Amino acid sequence: MTALRIDHVILGVRDLDAAGASLLGRFGLGSVPGGSHAAWGTGNRIVPLGRDYLEIMAVEDPEVASRSEFGRGLASAVAGGDRFVGWCLRTGDLDGVAERLGLPVEEGSRTRPDGTVLAWRLAGRNAATDDAWLPFFIEWRTEPHDHPGLGHAPHRVHPVGISSLEVGGDAARLREWLGDETVPIHVVEGPRGVRSVSVGTTTGDVVVRP
Repeated sequence: MTALRIDHVILGVRDLDAAGASLLGRFGLGSVPGGSHAAWGTGNRIVPLGRDYLEIMAVEDPEVASRSEFGRGLASAVAGGDRFVGWCLRTGDLDGVAERLGLPVEEGSRTRPDGTVLAWRLAGRNAATDDAWLPFFIEWRTEPHDHPGLGHAPHRVHPVGISSLEVGGDAARLREWLGDETVPIHVVEGPRGVRSVSVGTTTGDVVVRP
């Protein structure tokens, strides 16, 4: 068993600051500047929720993004409006997950505004880019207290983590992708992709949609 759990969900947007203001106004969820992904030409804001988080991501450098598969994919995905573009599961055994699914492992990092470098290893990102309803996998290579979910943000509610996701896709294919693991996902019919994220708060769930 690889003890998979939801790590984060990515909301692709055209304007980071505008999207952050919208999440605060509509759902009471605050965000903080995240940093830049130099190799992808993208940047992000983080909505910390405890052990997990929402990642608001946008293209910051169109020229660099045009040379990156991920950057091009993000630019294309949000051309018609902000939308969820992916979700990620955390594991302590990324090599085992990658071997089971025949996935390559890649390294990644970003530098926070305070200079802290966050590093990680990923598997399945390209597959998940092609089928955004499938999750990719992450293994963090940084100190536990530096996990983005543990940051502080000006929330108007008191979030306690992601309760569940609603995802359009193939339930049988998702079960195969996850192996023996169980995560709180509701698969529904219709267009593939993340439809909504239920965020638990001390007064009940907040259902986040773009």
